[in-house]
Amino acid sequence: MLMRSLEQLGDEIAVLSVHLDAATVRLLDLIREFDAREGWNNGFRSCAAWLAYRVGLDIGAARERVRVARALEGLPRLKEALAHGELSYAKVRALTRVATPETEERLLAVGRAGTAEHVERIVRGWRRVDRKQEREETKSRHKHRALHVYQDVDGTVVIRGRLAPEAGAVLIQALTAAGDVLRAKPPLLEPNNTLAETRSFEQQQADALVLIAETALHHGIDPGTPGERYQVVVHVDAEVLADGDAPGQSVIEGGARVSAETSQRLACDASRVEMRHDADGIIVEVGPRTRTIPTALRRALAFRDHGCRFPGCDLPFGQAHHIQHWAQGGPTTLANLVVLCRRHHRAVHEEGFQVNRRDDGGLQFFWPHGGPLPPVPPPPKILADAAAAVRAGNTSAGISIHPHTATPSWDGRGLDVGWAIDVLHPLANPL
Repeated sequence: MLMRSLEQLGDEIAVLSVHLDAATVRLLDLIREFDAREGWNNGFRSCAAWLAYRVGLDIGAARERVRVARALEGLPRLKEALAHGELSYAKVRALTRVATPETEERLLAVGRAGTAEHVERIVRGWRRVDRKQEREETKSRHKHRALHVYQDVDGTVVIRGRLAPEAGAVLIQALTAAGDVLRAKPPLLEPNNTLAETRSFEQQQADALVLIAETALHHGIDPGTPGERYQVVVHVDAEVLADGDAPGQSVIEGGARVSAETSQRLACDASRVEMRHDADGIIVEVGPRTRTIPTALRRALAFRDHGCRFPGCDLPFGQAHHIQHWAQGGPTTLANLVVLCRRHHRAVHEEGFQVNRRDDGGLQFFWPHGGPLPPVPPPPKILADAAAAVRAGNTSAGISIHPHTATPSWDGRGLDVGWAIDVLHPLANPL
């Protein structure tokens, strides 16, 4: 067997590395389209969470893939350089943190000239210059902060506000985290499945804000007792709880109507007070308030389920769900209860998903169309020679790659970051 020389071995490593970076553009295009079309939005926390579950990426790396995929849509020169193997993914990932359409050409030159370490250092210096400009605007932004909350004529609450950047960052981070929770990971959709949730981004943000409020109240922002801190009173007829098609009321205190399915979901794990009315609607009897699920049973349920049991969801907390609703004769027993996060509890009650307990004690979830939910996604088919497939794909796309395609033009001298920023940054050296 003829052994390759070290130079040949090094060239092969360089060529295959560039082929992989070039193929990454196609992967990022797929991620961007999947994210834009919200293919992940059927219970997944985010596109990054879907990638972590489906592909096995670390969640931090998955978030970076999504961020870079979004950024490259508006940075065609950087995208082209990555597609042709002229810049590595590591360089592009760093450059997209600061690049804009106006500065893209300058930063492309940085990527071609320097190593990945050089690029990282220049990007850090670039961001420091940008922050100086931002500090000059801090007083004005703080002065104009405001929040307006009022109830519209149809009962909805309208929120309009302006926050300082640091306060807004906290809110955005909280909304992102809450959105991730609400989109807890479901099982994989089939390619032609059309059951994915179609909530708009604005609707997702509204749901996330509600979760933030609930969480804040639950953790002690209000000095009241835990059972009263975020109490929502719903008036619902017993017939409606038992049968969503039955006539009767299902309204939140104050008059806003909610669906029977919503009332059933809220009643799954809530305190309840039974009231009796006469023919004229006058209350004639009020029973004591009782908890649907006793404290001891709730502890046992939490210990058994360790969080949401919806397939693919790993949230460590949730709400108790009656598999057969208590209003329909279902017992409040451990066997008839399961923990579901808020997002998946809604999916079961209001979106047509179903859950049954099997004879062996396990759980089986079903899509709204009746098909079973797989507990884990099917593994992808792996080609016998994946490297050859990547090479062939790049070749068919007309991409020419050689051992020095991605070699920077750096001449070996030390990097003067301050001088580089003075030359490159538009604030220091406008073209």
